[in-house]
Amino acid sequence: MSTLDDWMADAAQALALPPAPMTVDLRDDLLDLTREVAHGVARIAGPLTCYLVGLAVANGMSPTTAVQNLRDVIAARPSTQEGSA
Repeated sequence: MSTLDDWMADAAQALALPPAPMTVDLRDDLLDLTREVAHGVARIAGPLTCYLVGLAVANGMSPTTAVQNLRDVIAARPSTQEGSA
């Protein structure tokens, strides 16, 4: 297993989640979204955006829809200066 896989398993256990709560496709989508937000909005917004995706999913939105909705928002807004909060 990779360090990432080990971390994901440990984190899932610590959060009382199933051992494999995330597919590889979803993991890659979230990593891509984080990169897009970090470069298109502000670096510090990346991890916070993933938290918002988690909240949306907890409220019943599919992960795919949540990620796509945010990608649409990123595409529609002008880029801001790196590091802006």
